[in-house]
Amino acid sequence: MHIQRVILIVLDSVGIGSLPDAALYGDEGSNTLGHIVGQIPQLKIPNLISLGLGNVDGIDYLPKNTMAGAAVVRLAEASAGKDTTTGHWELAGAVLEKPFPTFPNGFPAAFIQAFEEKIGRNVIGNVVASGTEIIQKLGDDHVKTGFPIVYTSADSVLQIAAHEDIIRVEQLYAMCAVARTMLAGELEVGRVIARPFTGTSGKYARTSRRKDFAVLPPDTLLDAVHAHGKNVLGIGKINDIFAGKGITKYDSTHNNKEGIARTIDAIRHDDATLIFTNLVDFDMLFGHRRDVAGYGACLEEFDAALPEILSAMRDDDMLVITADHGNDPTWRGTDHTREYVPALHVSSGLKKGSNAGTRKSFADLAATIADALGIEFETKGLSYLSQLSD
Repeated sequence: MHIQRVILIVLDSVGIGSLPDAALYGDEGSNTLGHIVGQIPQLKIPNLISLGLGNVDGIDYLPKNTMAGAAVVRLAEASAGKDTTTGHWELAGAVLEKPFPTFPNGFPAAFIQAFEEKIGRNVIGNVVASGTEIIQKLGDDHVKTGFPIVYTSADSVLQIAAHEDIIRVEQLYAMCAVARTMLAGELEVGRVIARPFTGTSGKYARTSRRKDFAVLPPDTLLDAVHAHGKNVLGIGKINDIFAGKGITKYDSTHNNKEGIARTIDAIRHDDATLIFTNLVDFDMLFGHRRDVAGYGACLEEFDAALPEILSAMRDDDMLVITADHGNDPTWRGTDHTREYVPALHVSSGLKKGSNAGTRKSFADLAATIADALGIEFETKGLSYLSQLSD
């Protein structure tokens, strides 16, 4: 079997149950999908169930399907951490031995002072906070002083929020680029994120012009595909997560609806060998905000789009639907959760209903994709393609 094209869709944060080491992260017992199903028993995801999502190891909260349309596997994360960058990099074949640093007490005073000197103005905040809450709390001070709002989260991020009428978006991006160059060594966070917002006192709202500045990744599947003279199309946050490395072209969409539409269009018309999509709304809008109903509706929206995605595919395509970590909306706090993720594989060359069990690393997916495409790629991951093939 030789696949000509792979469509890899990451349902950002759709974990399926806590990993064996989840207790080290305070996440033992978390289960993003399972707890959503538990609270919304009428959840309508018939197409995912038809593909065989309920056949994945450990999923005892969805019906099994003996006539499943996909081959399935359960993936464990080998890298330390549970953030978006680490998860995506490992899905692309790079296993990190050391987690990106986090700053539960804010960034060191020496860094903040040096950053203020670089950008020529003071900052406010420097705390762990929800992005939607901190702009309400500090937005008036920001508008009055012109000082950008710096904050972090449980993830390895530095985020800078600014009102678009006070600090132009291009200026905000420039500040983030400065921070990115300064955050090295033990301060090297996974991402610096620009968070522009608009509105008036008490009614501030973030805009869609967010921009991520990720640390440069090691060589991944994307580089291997590119090195073989083939194109990689990144849709959604992919270009930001990989800092553009190994990506031929990209489309930075604003939401899942746009991401799904762009993916379908690419399947029909694009020549990219790897179409790599991140659908962020699950995580950003509903997981972090602990919105169970919204998360469920988001799952239903994707499920409803699946028939069109499948009908757009060619016979020599392989569709892979997976996730990068968990973000259980029933869990305490607002952080990601350390969970297994599913991977559903759809292709005419695969044995429908086959199950490769549980794998020790997300990187096994990258090895499997490289194997399917017939390209050389050095990774710690091990291909399971033979377990899914006819």
